[in-house]
Amino acid sequence: MRNDKHLAIKLRKKGKSYNHISKVLEIPKSTMVYWFKSEAWSEEIKKELTRKANYVARKRLTLINKRRREEWEKWRQGFRNEAIREFPLLLKKPLFISGINLYWGEGDSNLKNAIKLSNTDPRMINLFSKFCQKILKVPIEKMYPWLILYPDLSEKKCKDFWSKTSGIPISNFKKTQLIKGKHPTKKLTYGICIIQMNSRGLKEKLFTWINLFFEKFKLTAGIV
Repeated sequence: MRNDKHLAIKLRKKGKSYNHISKVLEIPKSTMVYWFKSEAWSEEIKKELTRKANYVARKRLTLINKRRREEWEKWRQGFRNEAIREFPLLLKKPLFISGINLYWGEGDSNLKNAIKLSNTDPRMINLFSKFCQKILKVPIEKMYPWLILYPDLSEKKCKDFWSKTSGIPISNFKKTQLIKGKHPTKKLTYGICIIQMNSRGLKEKLFTWINLFFEKFKLTAGIV
């Protein structure tokens, strides 16, 4: 028997992997596969090594995910803290109060979604656009409107209207969604306009402001 094979067997029976043995004895892995392919005891060692490797990998992944969650929470908390610091001064601005209440009542309420508000009232869209630009400090090129229209409405006419209303150029508008069927009434002359911005940080601030606003002005009696 080759001396290196004898040493390889000893190392293998100690539970060492092919990679370890190959590195120590400078033997190709293919040679060891040939030597041990019919050895049941070697297969059991392989299974045990695989089990240990999977356990270590799962443990490492758990730690990585935990670290990522902690970093993500720290990042989110930074925006919340910033919102808390800004709140007293912003509370003196009518646009801030109007915008917060507008989003509270009409905006998307899922924290994981984009900042999004939809309405048919041009006054609300105008006010929200101004709130985003002046209070949230969102660059206009980061604001993306899109429309929901009935097929009998002119998309060009509606885009022109909402672009003028919001102050956002038509080039920013996303694909229009069409509602099946004919326009039931003439109330939705220009369809529904949605203004959207993709910023989790700013949405954290929005939700923090809404909570602070409620805490400051809530009716204490009967509110849990």
